[in-house]
Amino acid sequence: MQGPLVRVVEVKSVLTKSSLPVCEFSANPYIGCTHGCMYCYASFMKRFTGHGEPWGEFLDVKDWSPIRNPEKYRGREIFIGSVTDPYNPQEEKYGRTRALLEELKGSGALISIATKSDLVLRDIDLIRTFPDARVSWSINTLDEDFRSDMDKAAPIERRLDAMRIFHDAGVRTTCFISPIFPGITDVKAIVSEAGSYCNLIWLENLNLRGLFKGPVMKYIEEKHADLLPLYDEIYNHGDMGYWESLDEEIRNFAMECGLEYAVNDDSIHRPFRARPLIVNYFYHERIRKVR
Repeated sequence: MQGPLVRVVEVKSVLTKSSLPVCEFSANPYIGCTHGCMYCYASFMKRFTGHGEPWGEFLDVKDWSPIRNPEKYRGREIFIGSVTDPYNPQEEKYGRTRALLEELKGSGALISIATKSDLVLRDIDLIRTFPDARVSWSINTLDEDFRSDMDKAAPIERRLDAMRIFHDAGVRTTCFISPIFPGITDVKAIVSEAGSYCNLIWLENLNLRGLFKGPVMKYIEEKHADLLPLYDEIYNHGDMGYWESLDEEIRNFAMECGLEYAVNDDSIHRPFRARPLIVNYFYHERIRKVR
């Protein structure tokens, strides 16, 4: 099977100002992502890349000029991986994420890394040099068959193992239960599995406003036909009842487990905690940038 189209592109900077509520700057060492998640919101990037290949089948490797005066990012939140996975398989060869971390080392920048890979373990000693560093893994199922239908990223067990190793090393870890597929994602099972080695658990619902709505709905029709009426209510008629019910269910579950639960909370700035805080981000329109 032919692999993804990979090319090196020159860019002026790898850091851009961000309007995301969790950071001030974002950094994406790649354009595109070869994990090829069926539901990836970042597929909108194709509008700007000029690529005709399907999402997941191309990757532009960024080459940028050295960051001038990295110390200016001291105390600033930098989110690495907002529209790509910084540890897609090609990172092992090209090392652009590691190069970025090396440039920022000692700057005092507050970095957050989002991935679906255990390749991030390669850089654990480097990541530990950053103050208050945070690493999150997206996990929306414990069912490897469903996972393999959805993406070409690392198996769930390897993601969980990487999370545990970082947590044991004293690095803040987040289990990002996203996207939650109605009737498929077992949130409570994932919380029970990952809760002992993460500091935050973020919940985000499946959003089908992008170009991937058709493929996802077709998948549900073919593999989970019994759920099609529910998906029709949610994604064709805007019914929020399922999410409101799940919100209450997880809130009660958190209470039973002695865990704190919040909605659209500015959790990324909370002090280090031994037990995870569960934060529900179902209600995107209510999220506001903190600073």
